[in-house]
Amino acid sequence: MPSVLVPLANGFEDLEAVTIIDLLRRAGISVVTAGLQPGLVLGSRGTRVQPDATLDEALGQDYDLVALPGGLPGADHLRDDPRIRALLRKMAAAGKHTAAICAAPMALAAAGVLDGKRATAYPGVLDGLHLPHTDKRGDAVVVDGKVVTGRGPGTAMDFALTLIEVLVGRAKRDQVEAGLVR
Repeated sequence: MPSVLVPLANGFEDLEAVTIIDLLRRAGISVVTAGLQPGLVLGSRGTRVQPDATLDEALGQDYDLVALPGGLPGADHLRDDPRIRALLRKMAAAGKHTAAICAAPMALAAAGVLDGKRATAYPGVLDGLHLPHTDKRGDAVVVDGKVVTGRGPGTAMDFALTLIEVLVGRAKRDQVEAGLVR
């Protein structure tokens, strides 16, 4: 069974984080949520989440994919955390998947993961960054090799379903999506 790490920082986008965690678990994927600091993590809309572990504890395991929810200032905290940048570089170097939605692709950019890739993000997030080798798109979800990016809260379900497809195949994605009755 594939394993996914979802780091959570104060100010995460509630809809994105919960959708990623929920849908991946519906697909039978092992999901570990990890707070940058110990204790409850507060979403940008007031949702309080008790992570499974601290980031330091979670970094003792290997993962097939790291998925970063957006939201502000959560994405800023992810981008600025040296442990997250190191993890993203390690994942990319090992040929493993990295994923980010909304404002969180800025963390992928800070780690150098978007260099030479196509990517999407919340409108304007990538525009202010110096990314001459990144093809910035307006698509809901972009998959480029082992990098998956999503546009924003309204695309969270499509983003999470794409992560399922990337990790365990189209049939499992279709099964999970059918159960959602969308």
